[in-house]
Amino acid sequence: MDAPTPSSRPAPRTVALRTLTAGVFALAGLIFWTSFDTAKGVDIRSDDPLPKLSDNVRLQSARNRTLEHQLASMRGDVDRLARQGSGLDPAERRGIDALGKAAGTDPLAGPALDVTLNDAPLGATPLVPGVPDPQPNDLVIHQQDLQAVVNALWQGGARGIRVMDQRLIATSAVRCVGNTLILQGRVYSPPYRITAVGDPDGLRRALNASPAIQNYLQYVRAYGLGWQVGTEHSVTLPGYDGSTDLRYAQPSS
Repeated sequence: MDAPTPSSRPAPRTVALRTLTAGVFALAGLIFWTSFDTAKGVDIRSDDPLPKLSDNVRLQSARNRTLEHQLASMRGDVDRLARQGSGLDPAERRGIDALGKAAGTDPLAGPALDVTLNDAPLGATPLVPGVPDPQPNDLVIHQQDLQAVVNALWQGGARGIRVMDQRLIATSAVRCVGNTLILQGRVYSPPYRITAVGDPDGLRRALNASPAIQNYLQYVRAYGLGWQVGTEHSVTLPGYDGSTDLRYAQPSS
């Protein structure tokens, strides 16, 4: 059956038109009121008067940093008082100190390997003939890139690892949102620096043996992503001074 042509469509009834018109105006009024109620008098077409999400995140990150410093100071006071009144013999005290070093809450010194990753330069183009033009995701550091480095360093015998200015512990999670790193409540932008205390030669071999890192290095050669590896003769990693509470998710009933 042939579809009706525009000239054969029935004319709308006048009552239907009036009803539709009234409905449109009612809906428009509801939208305007909802917009006003949401904006609370602010022009929602412009985000200039509104704090941007990135600003809020960085503000909260600064607050977290201040609170962590306060927590570290109080934890030091608690540890000092606990040592004074613990009644432990020297062997027991040494055992507890060894646990602190293994947990990453005590400073750690020794030779180290530094790894720095960075986004490609703005407007990067292929550096190798025959390589396709890059997509935006090809030019930035991703969570899996950072995690690959951390995993390889642990596998290479690292005694302790610092990412940016924070010591990693068993519950640390390296997470990226967009092209920013969120680590233990703080926000960082590239370049990302990872420092591992251990045998530099063994750590370097572990990096070279990682398939994930070899894949990343292909993008380094193709598009100019940043990759630097250097040896430090002596580095002191700070002890972890954040919360040690283990948090996890569970289904709600």
